[in-house]
Amino acid sequence: MTPVTPEDLVARYGLQPLPREGGLFRRTWAGPDRPDGRPEGTAIVVLLTGADYSALHRLPTDEVWHFYLGDPLELLLLAPDGSSRTAVLGPDVLSGQQPQLTVPARTWMGGRVAAGGAWTFFGCTMAPGFTYEDYEHGDAADLTARYPARADRIAALCRP
Repeated sequence: MTPVTPEDLVARYGLQPLPREGGLFRRTWAGPDRPDGRPEGTAIVVLLTGADYSALHRLPTDEVWHFYLGDPLELLLLAPDGSSRTAVLGPDVLSGQQPQLTVPARTWMGGRVAAGGAWTFFGCTMAPGFTYEDYEHGDAADLTARYPARADRIAALCRP
């Protein structure tokens, strides 16, 4: 099997910049519309390189993250109750990495390729499906005030 490169993934999936959040993505599935106009569900694939990151954001429903290829992805999770943690999506399940992770609704989430890595390829699935109106972009000052112990990570994962 020939090793996969980020360039291969961009070409294969026709990846485009993911607005505000960062990375390159493509929607791979959207279910039928519900009576409220939202899709029943959505799925995307995302490529992050070591130079980019998924900016802190939150959504009104649960989102399932899936690891596919490349290096592990570190996710900072800031819960509504004020707690926080870092989860790692990756293939090494025996050392605590997870191939799949559900981020609960209203949890701030942001991630980047784990230290020493070059790129990661993952997916996200939501039901009901994602709409751009759902996306809430993180503000570094507000999040730092609420989660001061995570100030350095918050600063590194926020975009104006």
